[in-house]
Amino acid sequence: MKLKILLAAAALPLIALPTAAFAQEADVAEAAEEEAGPIEIDFEIGAFSDYRFRGISLSGKDPEITAELAVSHESGLYAAAWVSNVDSDFGGKADEVEVDLTAGFSKDIGPINIDVGGIYYLYPNENGFDYVELYGGITVPVGSASVTVGANWAPSQDSLGNTDNTYVYISGDLPIKDTPVSLHASFGYEDGAFADKKRDWSIGASYDFGSGITATLDYVDTHRAFTNLGDTTAVFSLTKAF
Repeated sequence: MKLKILLAAAALPLIALPTAAFAQEADVAEAAEEEAGPIEIDFEIGAFSDYRFRGISLSGKDPEITAELAVSHESGLYAAAWVSNVDSDFGGKADEVEVDLTAGFSKDIGPINIDVGGIYYLYPNENGFDYVELYGGITVPVGSASVTVGANWAPSQDSLGNTDNTYVYISGDLPIKDTPVSLHASFGYEDGAFADKKRDWSIGASYDFGSGITATLDYVDTHRAFTNLGDTTAVFSLTKAF
């Protein structure tokens, strides 16, 4: 989209030129669009001071290293694979592996974005931990900010003790005009196999250094967490997108 805008802006001074010049410029723009293609592939790596998932540390409060490969189609369909170290027995070292496989559909309807899909959480070194979760969310602009309301639901399955789990949340993002800084916050409520009416919240800021490098600092807290792994903390992260 940015490339299209730049090409259109570059064509403005050519208004006074002959028709042939317009045709040539249109050919360049069309070639650029064709080169981009209908499929986009993104890759990101990250380092985090803690792996906090809905307010709970899944790394035993140890640092986390992540990698993600995402493929999206112009139709709105997408798929992703995300890998991280994790503490599967809660309270030990983050010496296990978690793999999240995601498939979904994202569509803009006017200014509103709708996103639905499913996630398969895999723990290759552990038996009986894998589970499936469905999700959906709506993002709407509010001035220069955006607000997302969503829900995740894990149906009853053996790995969850034949109990389902529901997580609902609201989150917001506010870019600070003319700066590389953006502010964000979230609040979530979880009940079921993983928590008993647990609430979690976070607030933080991100700094975009350019070239796909982003630094983030978050304050994270929970209420009614089942262990001290939900204690108040600050999480620092550094990510690089390719």
